[in-house]
Amino acid sequence: MTKHIVRRGYLHFSLNAEQTMGMPAVRAHPTPHRRWTTAQVRDLIDESRHWPRYELIGGELIVTPSPGYPHQIAVTEFWKAIDEYALAQQVGIALTSPSDLELKVGTITQPDLFVVPKAEFSDSDATPKWSDISALVLAVEIISPSSVRTDRITKRDFYLDAGVAEYWIVDLDARLVERWIPSRETPDLARTSIEWLPAGAASGLTINLTEVFDVIWAKHRSLFK
Repeated sequence: MTKHIVRRGYLHFSLNAEQTMGMPAVRAHPTPHRRWTTAQVRDLIDESRHWPRYELIGGELIVTPSPGYPHQIAVTEFWKAIDEYALAQQVGIALTSPSDLELKVGTITQPDLFVVPKAEFSDSDATPKWSDISALVLAVEIISPSSVRTDRITKRDFYLDAGVAEYWIVDLDARLVERWIPSRETPDLARTSIEWLPAGAASGLTINLTEVFDVIWAKHRSLFK
């Protein structure tokens, strides 16, 4: 069991999450001779494919390989749970990556799932662009073995510093969600259910995590019943 330092304390996590597929895990670390820019990273992004995923935080290029299918099922299931609610409550729109978010100047991030607040859109026929988005109501990452440190430390600190109202880390292996908010030094750990009440919503959303995790891990088996 590996020990990961998080703000003012230790939490113990299993690293036996779903395996990634495709290219091996790669994380490019900055050196004194190479500090990446958004222009350089966008040159790497090939819009004809979704993977690998390129992100830029603090001058560091982060390359995420293609995930396994449980990861993708998880993205879909959480998106389904959040999207209808966000629209009904006029909170915003739930989207999934690939994306090109520059929440802070000189950065590029692509959360697995995120909610863009209504205030970021205009009431016009103009086609929205990624460059129009400067804030998120929620960012969600589904961790995999290659992204543990990035999701739990690098991205956590980035999203909270960028003013994202909530950041969720979904651990499929442990069947839990770490819920981070800027005003707290430690996360809430949700195992059976998680409640979300974003600013401006008339009522909250409750996601039954037990059911969602059951679906994620058993979805392919339903084909053979």
